[in-house]
Amino acid sequence: MEIKIQSIHFDATEQLQAFIQKKVAKLEKSFEDVKTVEVQLKVVKPATAMNKQASITASVPGQKLFVEKTCDTFEESVDLCIDSMKVQLTKFKEKLRNR
Repeated sequence: MEIKIQSIHFDATEQLQAFIQKKVAKLEKSFEDVKTVEVQLKVVKPATAMNKQASITASVPGQKLFVEKTCDTFEESVDLCIDSMKVQLTKFKEKLRNR
């Protein structure tokens, strides 16, 4: 599984990137055939609270799954995205089994 991390209009710390790598790696437990995972981080309206947005796009055979969350911190946003992506991957896996 290939992991791409993009930070838009800021530089992500190595600590944040390591956190994301660790969390995204857990997606393979939900579905083994994930080809690539793209994580985009951006600050929406820098002066306000709840302004850290994370979006995750996972490429699986024949489809792309997408999740986007906005929270106070990037870690929290990524956590929520990973949880939602696990649900989507589980549903996708069930659909494949039923065919």
